[in-house]
Amino acid sequence: MARCTAPVQGHRSASAEAACPKCGGGRFRGYGGSSSFAPSSYPTYSPSYSGGGVGSRGGASAGSTRPRWSRAGSSVVYTPAEVRTLTPIRENFEKRALLPDLRDIFLCHAWDDRKGIAKELHDLLISRGVSVWFSEKDVPLGTSLLREIDKGLVNSRVGIVLVTPALLRRVQAEGVADKELSALLARDLLVPIVHNTTYEALRDVSPLLGSRSGLSTTEDSMSEVAAKLAELVAL
Repeated sequence: MARCTAPVQGHRSASAEAACPKCGGGRFRGYGGSSSFAPSSYPTYSPSYSGGGVGSRGGASAGSTRPRWSRAGSSVVYTPAEVRTLTPIRENFEKRALLPDLRDIFLCHAWDDRKGIAKELHDLLISRGVSVWFSEKDVPLGTSLLREIDKGLVNSRVGIVLVTPALLRRVQAEGVADKELSALLARDLLVPIVHNTTYEALRDVSPLLGSRSGLSTTEDSMSEVAAKLAELVAL
């Protein structure tokens, strides 16, 4: 008696079903005559997907995936590498999510970027309902900048570092940005956002920060980066 090959090999294509000595003559004939083992009940697996990627770039693509915190129907597209990078950040965020009165994100940036790209990123996050600690609005006149930064770091769930040419210069000079980075690097709650520079340039001035994976505007627009960060800290 011919035996169905589905339990061992699966029927993942029409040709595979046709080659089966038992099922080749008829569609959806199950193992041992039982419809509960129809070929369609055998799932296919792809290590690049966790629930399927759906996005604004023409739908799902072979190189995209959806992290577990991404809500159904989300149009945000992630690469598998981004999901691996952001998963431990999300896990630590969830541990801190129930702590009261914390900002979602602490935005670390160079002073020179405060009215330019840093403000753009801040505004994009705010427009998506993310609460952001941002020195331009959270450091009152006449107060100690370093003291306010310390408070902002303690009272935020996730830190992001906007890595620009200006920030690289500040880090080399061991300015305020360097102090912020040292505090953020002590926790696994840090996401570098590389803009108008490269990870290679970052590693040259800060090997420890450069060893962290993150997001880059070389691959996404700043609006898309903000969308990913907003999903990362959404409850």
